[in-house]
Amino acid sequence: MNAKDLSNRLQKAAEFVPSAAILADIGSDHAYLPVALMLQEKISYGIAGEVVAGPYESAKRQVAKYGLEEKIAVRLADGLEAVELADQVSAITICGMGGVLIRDILQRGKAQNRLSGKERLILQPNVGERQLRQWLVAEDYQIIDEAMIEENHKTYEIIVAEKAAATPDYSAKELFFGPVLLVERSPIFIKKWQHKLSKSENILASLHQSDQDVAKKIEEVTQEIEWIKEVLADAGE
Repeated sequence: MNAKDLSNRLQKAAEFVPSAAILADIGSDHAYLPVALMLQEKISYGIAGEVVAGPYESAKRQVAKYGLEEKIAVRLADGLEAVELADQVSAITICGMGGVLIRDILQRGKAQNRLSGKERLILQPNVGERQLRQWLVAEDYQIIDEAMIEENHKTYEIIVAEKAAATPDYSAKELFFGPVLLVERSPIFIKKWQHKLSKSENILASLHQSDQDVAKKIEEVTQEIEWIKEVLADAGE
């Protein structure tokens, strides 16, 4: 296995893993990411955590296939229960889940004393990016990098965060778009928000026709539409 065997989104996540890291990949599925990084000699040790028995067994087979049983531990556990402070993990990857689920995994891990605060978090939410960023900032994480890729006609964001000395000062707009992504405004970013603008305008039209009390939701969606239009205009769209 090498980098070419990883999906585009996992390969992009792999690029943010520090060299010689002790990596915990949570929700590891077939352990593709830690196995690929170990074969590339990019990490020094890996932990593949999986809560579902089937993927856990698949991960064990994948690790055994390449003779990496001494270098990658496969653990059947819920979220960060796969990690102990004694593991001295320096990077955590959580990919392919909703942002709210990733947030909840991190919150439980913090409550269970599974996080030392020294880990780099490399997170790839499928949806709910803003809620995840809000949690990171509330927990004093700096968003040090971000990426957006397109794969199989879907857009994925990757958020890279590390503990900061003080609470970072991000605006609500930055947490909505992503502070790094907002600055870079890549073609994929523009394409995503053009599509999102159309959806948001349809949602707003439906809300105005609702007989429920949706005033707060209308205000929220209206604000998002204004932000999207501003960003697209600034990008020359």
